[in-house]
Parts: sequence; C-alpha cells; structure tokens
Amino acid sequence: MPVAELREFMARVLAGAGVSGYEAGVADVVEGLTRDLADEIRRDKLGNLIMLKRGEGSVARGGGSPGRGEGSSGRGEGGPSSPKIMLAAHMDEIGLMITRIEKEGALRFTQVGGIDQRILPGQEVIVHGRRELPGVIGAKPPHIQEPDENKKAVKMENLYIDVGMTREELEKAVSVGDIATFRRQPVFLKNDFLAGKALDDRAGVGVLFECLKRLQSIRHQADVYCVATVQEEVGIRGAMVSTYGVTPDIGIAIDVGHGEMPTVPEYLTLNMGKGPAIAFGPQVHPKIFDTLTAVAKEEGIPYQVEPSPHPGGTDAWAIQVTREGVPSALISIPLRYMHTSVETVSLEDIKRGGQLLASFIARVDHEFLEGLRCF
Repeated sequence: MPVAELREFMARVLAGAGVSGYEAGVADVVEGLTRDLADEIRRDKLGNLIMLKRGEGSVARGGGSPGRGEGSSGRGEGGPSSPKIMLAAHMDEIGLMITRIEKEGALRFTQVGGIDQRILPGQEVIVHGRRELPGVIGAKPPHIQEPDENKKAVKMENLYIDVGMTREELEKAVSVGDIATFRRQPVFLKNDFLAGKALDDRAGVGVLFECLKRLQSIRHQADVYCVATVQEEVGIRGAMVSTYGVTPDIGIAIDVGHGEMPTVPEYLTLNMGKGPAIAFGPQVHPKIFDTLTAVAKEEGIPYQVEPSPHPGGTDAWAIQVTREGVPSALISIPLRYMHTSVETVSLEDIKRGGQLLASFIARVDHEFLEGLRCF
C-alpha cells in the first residue's frame, strides 16, 4: 500500500489539537478519515472514538451496537457470536493549561501530562481560548540573569506565554483553564521518517488506520473494535471505560517505545525502521505473543521483541484488568525524543504494525479463544 496515504493521514491527524481531556477536535479528524473503513463509528461518554469493523460471523447474525457489550463470545443469550478483538491507541497529547493572566499580558501556565520543562523556552504554541491565538514561550534572556541562573533549567513557574496582547485584551479572549498546544507542522524526513508533536500516540492511531485498510481485503471472523482512546497521558482512563463497554475477548494496545538515540544504551531502546516491537511481560498473554511472533515470521514482517516487566503506563494495563480480565498484548512503535514537539517515527514501522495486526486478526476464531484459557 502506498506510503502517500499514510503520510496524508498522519499529517492531518497531527495537525489536530487534542490535549488530554480535550480530544474532541482530533477525534473529529480521525472519524472523518476512517468513516469509509469502518462499519460503525461512535463515541462513548468519555469521548473514546470506537470504530467497528465487523467479522463474517457478525454480518451473518446482524451483530450489536459498537462497544455496548452485546454479542460477546459465549457471554450472551442465543449462543456465541463472533470473537471480539479490541485495538487501542490513545489520541490525546501532552499540553499546557493557562493558570493566570499577568498585568503585563503574560500567560502563566502548568502542564497537562508529563512535559520536560527544559524544552519549553522558545517553543511556539497555540492558545485555545475563545479563538485560537498563536504565541511563544518566553523566558528571561541570559544577559540579565543572575550569575547562577544560566546553569539551571528554567522552572515552569518562571516561564510564560506571550501572544502580543495586553491584559485587557487577553481577558476578553482567554480564560484561566484554557488549553495551549505546541505549534508544530509535521516534518517529513529522509527514509520515510516523520517528526512532529503528538506522535505519542497518534503513531498508534496510524497503525489502527493501516489495520482497517488491510482488513478491507482480508477475511476475518472476529469483530474488530479499533478504539482511539482519550486521557491516557493523565491516567489511562479512556482505555478503562472503553474496554468495560466493548467487553473484548482479546485486547491489544498500540503505543510507542523509545527509539535508538545517540548516548542512550542500546538495551533501553528499539531500532528505528526495523518493524514494530511485540512486548513480552506480565500484561501480555503468552499465546497472543506466540501467535503475533509466528504471524510476523510467516508473513515476512520485520519485528522486535520488547521486554516489558512493568505493566503500568500504557493502555495495555487498563485492558488487562477490566471486568474479569482480558487476554492482552502490547505493540510498540519505536519513537525518538518522547514528550517533545519533535517526536520522530518511521512510517514503515507504522505500516508494518497495521499489517501485523490485520494478519493476526485473520487467525482468530473460537478455537483460538478456547486456547487462551489453557496456559
């Protein structure tokens, strides 16, 4: 499949604003770009975007509404229906929240999600007030700093956003509690590398897109719920409620892992452009791991194995412990410079992630689900 389609998808999705808790705008973009790939699309009460691609068994039976728990394998009246697979990738991004308007016209702020304060001075931002306002994050220049100040990172409380307006003008356009996002256009680097904001985890949303595209031409029994989740960066909340609503038989989270970088030990990173990483650890069901790796080998899909001894931190943990528990797995896309405005990924890794998941889904039937109970 041409990389150009994925480039266009990623460019449009990265342009959307979606700080944790305020994802409606980027959800609109994703919904518009996937409408022709899913049989049903809806949003739950927290704002998760649920895209359902029905399997062959579901088509024969008519199925139920996406994400409301009907028709789960062996769980309802009338006998088992299609297996249910949930793929989850969070669409929220880290950002800023306005805390005070200074008399000089400066906007003080705090963080939403984990931001390294060292990257903030000099950043361009967009303040999402009553209208969108471009701004810059300023700080005291080195010429007028105290002797020991230039040896330390500037504290967040000493930074501010300047949009070029007076306090009186700002009070008509901005309120305390408004959100600000990094202003950054995607940059397409050589060898199909992509840099930009919010690739943690809209790279995962790109994997959902690629998977849905491939499922158009693949026969599969399972109903596939591709969920662009919300509020992962502030506590994996979206995955908790969407998994509860979908009640999947299998849940797979797609997130990002640390890509290889200079000065970072090799054992802490994943290779860029060498395929998605399949995690192995307490949150990963052994049979799902074995099947994912077998599928990758049979299909000639490059992949890596990522040791993941600590279950927390991604949607995989929320999926695993929902209701009576869900057999789960985690796929990671290698990413450099995490939680900055120039996060960098390989588009080939995203494409291969979608290919791997679509090929895995084609293998899932009721016999496969029965085998998940025997390990």
